[in-house]
Amino acid sequence: MDPISNMLITIKNGGHAGKETVMTPYSNIKAEIARVLFDTGYIKSYAKKDRSNGAHQLEIGIETKEGTPRISNVQRVSKPSRRIYFGAKDIHPVKYGHGMIVLSTPKGILTGDEAKSEHVGGEALFKIW
Repeated sequence: MDPISNMLITIKNGGHAGKETVMTPYSNIKAEIARVLFDTGYIKSYAKKDRSNGAHQLEIGIETKEGTPRISNVQRVSKPSRRIYFGAKDIHPVKYGHGMIVLSTPKGILTGDEAKSEHVGGEALFKIW
């Protein structure tokens, strides 16, 4: 139903199951989300892989810290049925600064801190901690 939620839950469940990598269907927005998660240290790696039938997959390496996955939980904010938008002034810390919010802005997919420093708002995709 919701491809972004499916990707995030796949990463979270793969980490809790002890997997090193997970695969999810490829799309440009998922690749941008993976880039943001990689830049902030929530995942170890990401790469576009081609399957034999011509379909593209996104392979995501799961980051662990002392045996526990870096991603403990994810909360989808905007859903296909209800879109939620934040202005630059409405962006607040997640879990007292131990998490982050990811937004889709006119300047691309950004974390809450990046969006605040760029003075742009956008659609709140998800919170992660």
